[in-house]
Amino acid sequence: MLQSVTFGESGGGRFRSLSALCLVIALGGCTVGAEKPDPALDIPPVYREARTKPDAFPPKPDWWRDFRSKELSALVEEAQVANLDIAVAVARIVQADAQAQVSGAPLLPVVDLNGNYTRSRASQSTGTSSSGGGGRSERDLYNGSLQTSYEIDFWGKNRAALRSSEELAVASRFDREVVALTAIASVANSYFQVLAAQDRIAIAQRNYNSANRILDIIKQRYSVGTTSDLEVAQQESLVATQRAAIPPLRQTLRQTIATLAVLIGRPPESVRIRGGTMSVITIPRVTPGLPSELLTQRPDIREAEARLASANADVESARAAFFPSIQLTGEFGYQSAILKTLFLPQSAFYSIAGSLTQPIFDGFRLKGQYDLQRGMQEELLQTYRKTVISAFADVDSALIAVQETTTRENLQRDVVNSSQRAFDLAEGRLREGTVDLTTVLQTQQTLFQAEDALAQARLDRLQAIVDLFQALGGGWLTPDPQTAVAQ
Repeated sequence: MLQSVTFGESGGGRFRSLSALCLVIALGGCTVGAEKPDPALDIPPVYREARTKPDAFPPKPDWWRDFRSKELSALVEEAQVANLDIAVAVARIVQADAQAQVSGAPLLPVVDLNGNYTRSRASQSTGTSSSGGGGRSERDLYNGSLQTSYEIDFWGKNRAALRSSEELAVASRFDREVVALTAIASVANSYFQVLAAQDRIAIAQRNYNSANRILDIIKQRYSVGTTSDLEVAQQESLVATQRAAIPPLRQTLRQTIATLAVLIGRPPESVRIRGGTMSVITIPRVTPGLPSELLTQRPDIREAEARLASANADVESARAAFFPSIQLTGEFGYQSAILKTLFLPQSAFYSIAGSLTQPIFDGFRLKGQYDLQRGMQEELLQTYRKTVISAFADVDSALIAVQETTTRENLQRDVVNSSQRAFDLAEGRLREGTVDLTTVLQTQQTLFQAEDALAQARLDRLQAIVDLFQALGGGWLTPDPQTAVAQ
């Protein structure tokens, strides 16, 4: 049930008093404040896994260039322009800006221009016409008017709704940065997977050639009767095994290139990746800085913060809906039965009215709406807290991965060097006939596995560094929210 009080022209003094009151309200304004929740986050002073100075090598905005790969930089730049996920995020920015305009409309008066023409004819058999029914039975009516209405935002309901939409517009810009950072990291990881596949194919091919070379030596010894059919069959099995390992690696290479093509917004048929080897990729240096800086470095944290601010404004708007709404309406125009006299002074008319509406009982709709907004506010508050804590965990996990993968790569390189030396010695002694075939087979298999494991360790290290850049926000420069909305 709604209670409505309308003041028309008959109450001139009361209407003038109401108009003066509304003018004061419009100039001064009044806002029903909403309680803003406190995130109450515990920010650590330093990262536990950081071993260097916190501000020695912060991430750069173009951090991917530190890998010193022109092809990678070109792919990242293409992804920033053509990635379809980024394009979707940009479209969401346009939607959020449009919604902010819609939300801001109630703060301005609504003005409509109306014009109509009516031709009517009364019934001739009702006996109600003047002069015994001999009067004019058809008449024309021309009407042109301007109508305006304005709701005085006394309690700040509409201003809060606008502020909520503006915060969502800011959040959409941060979301675009999150999507862009994810796309760039995915391009870098996919490119390194291409290099890793190429390295592993080269290793498998090189080891296949080495196994064939050993097989030729064994066959020569078999031809002179110094070895048996079993030893020839064993080496042939190793050669076949090494050869069978190549097709899956080629499959991985082609599939990774197809994935990379999607990231840069192109069909796989039009993408050519030169690649090369991971050994030419420079390992960049980066340190996490201070944990407190992460709150502004990570766009996903800023997005969660903006969405929480939007929820705070929604709660404020829902609370203000409990209070009376004050509406001013007015109409001015001309009305005449003859077109040529429509705009004469005597054809003018106007009306001005003010109304005050106070919700009394609506089936608890307003209370339900308020509780709904409070629940959404609590949800976004916990989401914000989780986002911040997850960001700290991401940085720690990335730091651990960088440290451990670096150690693993160095140790695995020592394994490769030892295995290569053992294989060279075994091959030399096989030619001399001073070593048994079992030892040669073992050194071959050890070398093959060690070199392949080294390539995978190198890939894991590069991807760990990419994850660290991503966890730190990628050196993203935080824009000013008001500037972002203006843009």
